[in-house]
Amino acid sequence: MVDAGGGACGVSASALKLQVGARTLASFPRRLVRVAWSLEQVLAASGPVLPALADADDGYLVTSLPEGVALDAGGLRFVRQRYVRYYVDLAGGRAAWAAGLSGQARSGLKRKAKKLAAANGGVLDVRRYRSAEEMAVFHPLARRVSATTYQERLLGSGLPEDAAGLVAAAAQDWARAWLLFLGDAPIAYLWCGADGDTLRYDYVGHDPAYHALSPGSVLMGEALGDLFADCFRWFDFTEGEGQHKRGLASGGVVCHDLLLLRPTIANRAAVAAVGGFDAAMAVAKRWGETPALKGIAQRVRRA
Repeated sequence: MVDAGGGACGVSASALKLQVGARTLASFPRRLVRVAWSLEQVLAASGPVLPALADADDGYLVTSLPEGVALDAGGLRFVRQRYVRYYVDLAGGRAAWAAGLSGQARSGLKRKAKKLAAANGGVLDVRRYRSAEEMAVFHPLARRVSATTYQERLLGSGLPEDAAGLVAAAAQDWARAWLLFLGDAPIAYLWCGADGDTLRYDYVGHDPAYHALSPGSVLMGEALGDLFADCFRWFDFTEGEGQHKRGLASGGVVCHDLLLLRPTIANRAAVAAVGGFDAAMAVAKRWGETPALKGIAQRVRRA
């Protein structure tokens, strides 16, 4: 749902976790109201209003809160992660965007596209999908790719199995999608939903069997090239960081995800446990970077 302040909100189950890499050692489940800042709100440093909590709610999870912006809310505060919210300024034009990339990023895009085209008989086969009818064709092909990806297998964030939401968004002209083919087989997909003048980086993945051909990077470069002739003002890489985001973005805002919890004894204990554990892991990580301990740390993470 969207509250009066324009931010996306919703109630979801979440957890404070004691985590080493991808391994969760313990967790503290919580019922949280998620309040997500849109890219436009992040850029304006003016975000959504916090909705009232129901009796069963433990608090809020506020995502993409810009650094330096204060929320007028009481309770326990716990920062879950810090990152740069990267974006591309589409209104500036393709030439300005390309000129703003590093020489390494520009040459890398060209080299990877050339390599993949050579593997496909000299042709880079990228197919575009926009209408509801086209999205119905896109979905089963993209699902074949999504089923192979770490996003789906490890993170549970693959392309939805039900096409209804994707097709409905396309029917309102609120979606864009792309597939990259090698021969007759799709090997990478990208699906983006619209939020006003912003197009979001929602679902993405590539078949790991073709990782050496950099299909995800090639498809992302082609998609951005298309969008400079489209109707959107911004392309939003959303929360979290990654080398591909840094390399292709034209700007970014330092943000953090913030938990605002009711000051109960259980919540205080959970925050203290997770905060202490994270601090200990940060120290262990620094120690683990020393040559004498690096091999031991790697064996522990793989265990």
